[in-house]
Amino acid sequence: MGIIGWIVVGLIAGAVAKALMPGKDPGGIVITMLIGVAGGLLGGFLGKVIFGVDSIDGFFDLSTWVAAVVGSVILLALYRVLTGRGHRRGHAHA
Repeated sequence: MGIIGWIVVGLIAGAVAKALMPGKDPGGIVITMLIGVAGGLLGGFLGKVIFGVDSIDGFFDLSTWVAAVVGSVILLALYRVLTGRGHRRGHAHA
């Protein structure tokens, strides 16, 4: 898959991850794309390590999209933890 394919997969996977984990995140489309691309790589790596499968086969393979979305959700959750964003927004900290 070429760089344009990775960008498209990243953009869509990042958007799906944000839809699955609603909340306001800074950065807009650039952060979404970076989280998606990195999430695709993370998902592919985890698929290979945990299940012993090559989960990033091609643009139109379901396993590529599942791996990218799962990896993106993981990275979005980590991003929110590291930036202090998430469900605790608006609550006073003691």
